[in-house]
Amino acid sequence: MPEPARRMTNRTEPRAESKDRSAALYRLLAWLSPGFPTGAFSYSHGLEAAAEAGVVYDRTTLQGWIAAIIEHGSGRIDTDILRDAYRAAEAGDPAALTAANRRGIAFRATSELALESAQQGEAFLGTCLAAWPDPFLEAWNPALDDALLGYLHAFASNLMSAGLRLGLIGQTDGQRILAGLEPLIASAAAAAKRRDPADFGSATFAVDLASMAHETQYSRLFRS
Repeated sequence: MPEPARRMTNRTEPRAESKDRSAALYRLLAWLSPGFPTGAFSYSHGLEAAAEAGVVYDRTTLQGWIAAIIEHGSGRIDTDILRDAYRAAEAGDPAALTAANRRGIAFRATSELALESAQQGEAFLGTCLAAWPDPFLEAWNPALDDALLGYLHAFASNLMSAGLRLGLIGQTDGQRILAGLEPLIASAAAAAKRRDPADFGSATFAVDLASMAHETQYSRLFRS
């Protein structure tokens, strides 16, 4: 008897898709790693002045400070810029990409926060182009959800690290803060994806005032 006909399946596409997904995830992890040379370690986003003033002094106050920035401050602004830039790049629209970037620059409340954003952005782009020469980084195509979540986690982690170096918390409390922020960060990333671009802006006046105070702070470890 002839052997029963074997069902032919095309396994190439799923494997290729998995490979592309792995490559995208690899780059996302590399770009958001603390080891990626953007100089983030030298900025505290006003936290140093808040610690000096006694406004932030332990795990609870530090977690609240970071949560406010993620949900209502620069974290909100940055995820909106990332969302708009992602969609502009996906559509091949350089004008929209430039507009998203300029909008982000215009909404920095103080000179130090503007410097923090601009210098990290320039360092990030320069390193990307040195390691992945394609100017448009066409091989990178992570899900927007992953990029938003990963960015906010990296932002929160850097602020937590600044608190650690300021002596506000220990390493275990630092991880407790990140664990405690997990649902808020997930919610903030999801909110950015569905938020109307017209609802752009922030409302963290305490952070802005701390940043202004930091500009004239006599003794300091950080640039912001």
